[in-house]
Amino acid sequence: MRFHVEPCGRPLRGEVAIPGDKSIGHRALLFSLLSQTPVRVLGLGDGADNGRSAKAVSALGGRIEKDGPALVIHGTGLDGMRVPASRIDCGNSGTTIRLLCGLLAGQRFQATLFGDESLSKRPMRRVIEPLAKMGATITGEGQGADVTPPLVIGPATGPLRALDYTLPMASAQVKTAILLAGLYADGATTVREPGPSRDHSERMLAHLGAPLTVTGRATTIDTRGWNRQLAGEGFEVPSDPSSSAFLIAAALLAGADEVRLPNICTNPTRTGFLDAIQQMGGTVAFEDERHAGPEPVATLVVRGPAQPLRAIEIAEDLAVRSIDELPILAVLAARASGTTVVRNAEELRVKESDRIATTCAMLRSFGIACEARPDGFTVEGRPDRPLDPGHVHADGDHRIAMAGAVAGLVASGETIIDDADNVATSYPGFAAALTQLGATIRVV
Repeated sequence: MRFHVEPCGRPLRGEVAIPGDKSIGHRALLFSLLSQTPVRVLGLGDGADNGRSAKAVSALGGRIEKDGPALVIHGTGLDGMRVPASRIDCGNSGTTIRLLCGLLAGQRFQATLFGDESLSKRPMRRVIEPLAKMGATITGEGQGADVTPPLVIGPATGPLRALDYTLPMASAQVKTAILLAGLYADGATTVREPGPSRDHSERMLAHLGAPLTVTGRATTIDTRGWNRQLAGEGFEVPSDPSSSAFLIAAALLAGADEVRLPNICTNPTRTGFLDAIQQMGGTVAFEDERHAGPEPVATLVVRGPAQPLRAIEIAEDLAVRSIDELPILAVLAARASGTTVVRNAEELRVKESDRIATTCAMLRSFGIACEARPDGFTVEGRPDRPLDPGHVHADGDHRIAMAGAVAGLVASGETIIDDADNVATSYPGFAAALTQLGATIRVV
């Protein structure tokens, strides 16, 4: 798939409904499989990644019914999962495969997980090692530095061992896998983090009645005296802040009469992008603030002409909380005054692409100086004139494709984005949303 993007000659305007948050959607599906009672999930996005988790739920014995705009998941409980009839295809979804590692670690049967070409290159040792310490059996491909899919998990011969584990780097996926395995362990399993990561799992497992406590940056699942039952009426999946970031950036760069994005998840572990924008001098208003189950939400609003932005440093906690939005923050940095520095973002190397390399290549195609570093990159802003027309190869990475398309709105001519097929994994309606706001983007 290829995007053709024309420069935007007028401010953007309109209201767009962003798809359900992908991270919360994965968890709503997979955690509901463990419930003793049916769980109603409202607001699930239609991206391919969440679809992989839904198919995994069915493969393991769950039953999914459509109920108007919602899905009702009839789970198996903790101990009722069935042996999958075949290998479970996780597609391009790193969250699906890593969470399933924790979910399957304590099962008394064997299962095999695999994915597409991109997922088959992504590192799995960091999730396998703590689960192996708990007694899980997981094998994969590769020798030396890391292990890659396909992964063969189990069977477990008895309860897993409780574990007190300190993550070498903050990772919500690894943390969640250990906590899920902890539901099948004897005693208290504790995960300690060196920095903040997304806390959707903690909120949602507690919502289902898991024996979970959070103390600072330590999260514990303690099965002693627990009745081994999870149950809950349902989850409302709020709209995805990572997807909203691209439309917010477009409105800030092209100007906005008024762009409104309702029902966006404003969980503090996900607002690093908005905090970075504020530091750069941009303004996004919060309206209609409320809670959707365990998650805070709000309508995000951008108004006014394109604003002058300034360069900042994105590092440490801010880098962790904006890790998925760093490619689009780099596009904003290309129009900011000064040099923006991104540090402590090594995680970008092991996303759908090496996002340090692909982000820098994207910006260079627009004539922007960008230097890759081992843990991030620097961007030399060019606020005084439009970007050069870009020709971006997205390398199969949805966030690079969308970031390049937004950059094309403030270029001096038509921008072409090649290899944009994987935009469907997270935001199938992205091009239509930009068009709805007044941009000109063709998909061929």
